[in-house]
Amino acid sequence: MVGNIFIRGFTLVSCQRRKNLFKFKKYGTILTASLTLFSARSTMDTKNFMAPPITPVEKLEKNSDDMKTKMELMIMKVQHEVCRALENEDTTKFKIDRWERKEGGGGISCVLQNGKVFEKAGVNISVVEGTLPPSAVAQMRSRGKRLEEGTLPFFAAGISAVIHPVNPMVPTIHFNYRYFEVQSGNEIQWWFGGGTDLTPYYLNTADCIHFHNTLKQACDKHDLSYYPKFKKWCDDYFHVVHRGERRGIGGIFFDDLDKPDQEKCFKFVTDCANAVLPSYIPLVQRHKIANYTKVEREWQLLRRGRYVEFNLIYDRGTKFGLHTPGARYESILMSLPLYAKWEYMHEPSEESPEGTLLEVLRNPREWADLPAPNELN
Repeated sequence: MVGNIFIRGFTLVSCQRRKNLFKFKKYGTILTASLTLFSARSTMDTKNFMAPPITPVEKLEKNSDDMKTKMELMIMKVQHEVCRALENEDTTKFKIDRWERKEGGGGISCVLQNGKVFEKAGVNISVVEGTLPPSAVAQMRSRGKRLEEGTLPFFAAGISAVIHPVNPMVPTIHFNYRYFEVQSGNEIQWWFGGGTDLTPYYLNTADCIHFHNTLKQACDKHDLSYYPKFKKWCDDYFHVVHRGERRGIGGIFFDDLDKPDQEKCFKFVTDCANAVLPSYIPLVQRHKIANYTKVEREWQLLRRGRYVEFNLIYDRGTKFGLHTPGARYESILMSLPLYAKWEYMHEPSEESPEGTLLEVLRNPREWADLPAPNELN
């Protein structure tokens, strides 16, 4: 009898263990499947971004071949590379501000202020969508866009940066690369735009040659006509008309680029964005510890005033941003310097270094393919 009880007890324990084991295997299978599903949803590597993308990662992965996705990922990557490269030259870190726009989309603003090398540096990306305001529609039509009447949904993704250094011997650089889509009726119109330009406070021939040659190399990989065409466009665009001066020594600028095809345009814009650091960082490294005087600092502040004048009076991007519903003014006005100055009727002598710069700003020069300064007579 005792033996029967033992056998029945042993049998019950064995059955219970088998049931528990089955449950463990069942739940283990569910857990493994869940982890696999989570991993499948999160395969995108975002650690080399300054912040999480604006568009949900799952949507980006699902639409990996969509140009909107490609552009967002490209500008996120470039933003990270530029911010880290600038931090390597300075001891100050960027403040990262990820924001959302109730009308659709958002952006990531990265700003460094009061550093040892950079007085103010802003590297912003935005990925926004919504309905075009009437002022933007009018501006686009003035450039030849054939847009229907009524509601016009749009998508825009871009990166914009302005780097204002402490040392007057280091130039200011600005770059912007963007992608637009507008739905007009049953048609989706798309185009790219952008450019990179340099604003020195004291003219350095070697810097100008290096900067322009780097941009020319990026252009020449795609079309030999790009650099001369976009260089002239840059000189014309960054014209402070009421002063009769250009904002700087130019670079490249283009808009409404929709040929030869979308993928080739994207590759061109990507190469231009990737040319920013090699065009600029060598200039920073060359001059960031150079000595300068109070007079040279005062001249830098006066030229910064001209920079402000152009951005607030003429710049199309600033105007578009300020007139877009849900505009984030802090990010739009990031391009303005931390300090600037206006002095009544200031005019340097023609023989001074300041006068030499003004001559070039009033009469733009060609810089690409010039011999290096030590080869000049």
